Amino acid sequence: MTEDAPKPLDTLIVDDEPLAIERLQLLCARLPDINLVGTASDGEAAIRLAEQLKPDLLLLDIAMPGMDGLEVAKSLSETGQSPAIIFVTAFDKFAVEAFGVAAIDYVLKPVESDRLSLAVSRVRERKAVTSGTAEEESPWAEEFWVPYKSELRRIAASEIDRVEAERDYMRLHVGSASYLLHQTISGLEERLNPDEFVRLHRSHLVRKDWISGLRHDGGGIWMACLKCGTEIRIGRTHLAEAKKLAGR
Repeated sequence: MTEDAPKPLDTLIVDDEPLAIERLQLLCARLPDINLVGTASDGEAAIRLAEQLKPDLLLLDIAMPGMDGLEVAKSLSETGQSPAIIFVTAFDKFAVEAFGVAAIDYVLKPVESDRLSLAVSRVRERKAVTSGTAEEESPWAEEFWVPYKSELRRIAASEIDRVEAERDYMRLHVGSASYLLHQTISGLEERLNPDEFVRLHRSHLVRKDWISGLRHDGGGIWMACLKCGTEIRIGRTHLAEAKKLAGR
């Protein structure tokens, strides 16, 4: 390691499955950015070791007996000295909750070396940003992790053109592609920057700069015309907010 090279991340593995721990140990041994300092097989042990070893990073399983990974993350965050967290799990259904506790990445089992390496590089990037600036962290979501085939994809909030509710899911439209996210539209609205997104209907959120115009159909009905050619009916309770876009 040269003088300018960053110090490896002191890392603690937490998983209740011995084989999963063994696999992560082997993968970590191949990554120069990782310095493995210990392992834990349950949430309570993870907290004790984290307090003693003060690791930079936790590779943390979610579904564990007793205290689960989400509870571990929340408990450590309350100490004010929480390590960076990469959740490593067999289940994609916890993604929303995982990023609610400020996880940096969410890796699905079986873990591949390249995928773990990418997750660790994201920890490095986050550390570089937080150590290089005194700016306050934005209260608005900057990214979302959505299931796609057998993986999870990271979608930047800045890439979302519009959001459409489909029962218990939200469909995020990103260019010609779309992804489903298990979240209520009200919950999603609270996480998106209101300077960038506007609620037009009980089932539609739209990026403001994706709206090309407003059209009046008579009878009090207004439509929002989008750059993609789609038109969305504006709900009456959201009409006043929509008209503000036109300075009315």
